[in-house]
Amino acid sequence: MRLKKLGLTALAALGMTAVLSAGLTGVVQAATGDSVLTVADTTKLLPEKVYFKGQSATTQLRNSGGVKFADGQFLLAVMVDTSGYSSDIQQKYQAYLITESPIKIEGHALPAGVYGVGFVAENKFVVLDVGAHDLFSVTSHKDEALKRPMPLKVTAEGDGFRLYAGRNYVGFGK
Repeated sequence: MRLKKLGLTALAALGMTAVLSAGLTGVVQAATGDSVLTVADTTKLLPEKVYFKGQSATTQLRNSGGVKFADGQFLLAVMVDTSGYSSDIQQKYQAYLITESPIKIEGHALPAGVYGVGFVAENKFVVLDVGAHDLFSVTSHKDEALKRPMPLKVTAEGDGFRLYAGRNYVGFGK
């Protein structure tokens, strides 16, 4: 009986440790203040149409993602319908990126602003200004372990974030 009681006490202590550890993990994540936005969050913030290279493109709000940084600034990304654009622009311009503060994409500095972005051949991610001029490109990565690839999503990863298009992604952060 005494042995059984000691066993239950030990299990209870382990359980409390697990609960406290889980609670502290949540506090650490909340302490950073950065949070990944849901599609419901981004659809409230993003417009139905965006301007790029002299035209208006319809956004695919169901394929959007973003981050609210600790300072209250946002980064939003949304897939766009590029059917009205020339084929050379369609190859590069797949999504609209809005960032209210400077960020780094794969270590490359990007000032606050509005951009066209896309994942292209040879594992490249391109960033264009609203006039469709190439600003820079970085090497993208492929996540073969991703269970449910989506046309576009944003996830937290370590102390930064990832912007995905299918299994392809680039890392970004402040």
